[in-house]
Amino acid sequence: MVAGVTAGALLCLAACSGQGPGGGAASPGTSTSSASGPASGPATPASPSGPPARGSATVTGTLAEGLKSPWGVAALPDGDLLVSSRDETTLTRVDAETGKLTPVGRVGGASPGGEGGLMGLALSPSYAKDQQVYAYFTTASDNRIARMRYDDKRPPGQQLGAPDTVFKGIPKGVTHNGGRIAFGPDKMLYAGTGETGERGLSQDPKSLAGKILRMTPDGQPVHGNPSADSVVYSLGHRNVQGLAWDADRRLWAAEFGQDTWDELNLIEPGRNYGWPTVEGKGGKEGFVDPVAQWRTSEASPSGIAFAEGSVWVAGLRGERLWRVPLAGAKPVAEPQAFLTEKHGRLRTVLAVGGDQLLLVTSETDSRGTPEPGDDRILKVTVK
Repeated sequence: MVAGVTAGALLCLAACSGQGPGGGAASPGTSTSSASGPASGPATPASPSGPPARGSATVTGTLAEGLKSPWGVAALPDGDLLVSSRDETTLTRVDAETGKLTPVGRVGGASPGGEGGLMGLALSPSYAKDQQVYAYFTTASDNRIARMRYDDKRPPGQQLGAPDTVFKGIPKGVTHNGGRIAFGPDKMLYAGTGETGERGLSQDPKSLAGKILRMTPDGQPVHGNPSADSVVYSLGHRNVQGLAWDADRRLWAAEFGQDTWDELNLIEPGRNYGWPTVEGKGGKEGFVDPVAQWRTSEASPSGIAFAEGSVWVAGLRGERLWRVPLAGAKPVAEPQAFLTEKHGRLRTVLAVGGDQLLLVTSETDSRGTPEPGDDRILKVTVK
């Protein structure tokens, strides 16, 4: 178990941080996009190696409804879903065919409040053998990651084992707790954290706040990190709630800006992503500029997913689904918005194969305007 960052990270991250991809100033006309492009119609190829410049996103149905403050989602081997409730600190199983909700259990020690509670979920890389579910959650003293055995043979509501803490000591706040976790193609565990509203923590390599962390499934620093004795993978983040890998194993992350720009970043080890010195594309030496950015009123990005050659970004305040088409590590067109203000706040997006996404709404998180049936999981076909 690891509970902090050693001083060695300070020297390594200072040396490793520098201007990365997209480090120049924003080009005219590329700073934002509020396009609500057609949800259907002919696609125009952007380049031989990239997806079409214009895509589509069509809601084809509702998988489930009646979820309360849903946040994290993990797909089980049979296609069913595990969904976390941030405020109720419970897990629910969603049948992939019928949408039936089955209570799994409550996560012991989770303490909801403000933007904290039970958040990100991920299945163990060896889930078929160990049935371990990982969760990122807020306690009375910190944010932490724990794993629990899930036994669906037990009675509903009693299927979750006691939390086994893997990693603790991530600073907590009323806001900016981060919370997204995911296992990467390397089978290592990644976590996005927030700076809890204390801006200086993002630039402090000794703090776990405002970072992307990379660790073994047991919570230990892993080979390839900027510092061999630290889990800190990148720094200079404000509040990371989206993590996804593209087809070439590149890591992408979405984070909330403050007043001006939300960001989609290409993450590389040891890089510094600027907050609070830079928000959005600043072209400032020593900091990595985002690949795409949005006005905060148009996005407030939470979950992201990669499908059909594009990164798809779920917007909370913006109440829309953004598409960023990529050719390698570069966008081939302006971000394109879909479903604008049609389904309320959007928290999580999950790629489930081919051109299919699942999109989780977030109207019951105390900041939405819930209607009967909220919150929902929507089925979406994209290109």
